[in-house]
Amino acid sequence: MTVLTQDELLAQPADAYMSDTQQQFFRQLLLAQRAELQARIDDEFTELRQPDSSSDVADIGAAEEQRQWQLRLLEREKKLLDKIDQALDRLARGEYGWCRDTGEPIGLKRLLLRPTASLCIEAKEREEQRERHQRPV
Repeated sequence: MTVLTQDELLAQPADAYMSDTQQQFFRQLLLAQRAELQARIDDEFTELRQPDSSSDVADIGAAEEQRQWQLRLLEREKKLLDKIDQALDRLARGEYGWCRDTGEPIGLKRLLLRPTASLCIEAKEREEQRERHQRPV
């Protein structure tokens, strides 16, 4: 099976939405993003495991601040990795590309921008509105 290019994907008719070829396109996109992200996480972990040989208090403080920043970054990257895995699971179940709230198509352009999206634009806006109103002051 030939994987589509992005232009070929967008040129397909509306009734081809989430066809086998489109699903294959997004599977390859998600797998590539996952591999790239996993490599970055592995590199960060390797760097974090390097012992700090400095004895200068200022250098130790700066190194600790850098380490905390790297840990926050790793946490965000791990969350993204989880979202990619969830998207791959939805693909395997045939649910990828469909809004989990409305059942409507999410849309190819949105999925190209955010391949892990599980909500259409309207449902995402409603979710963000609820979050804003429920946020403690």
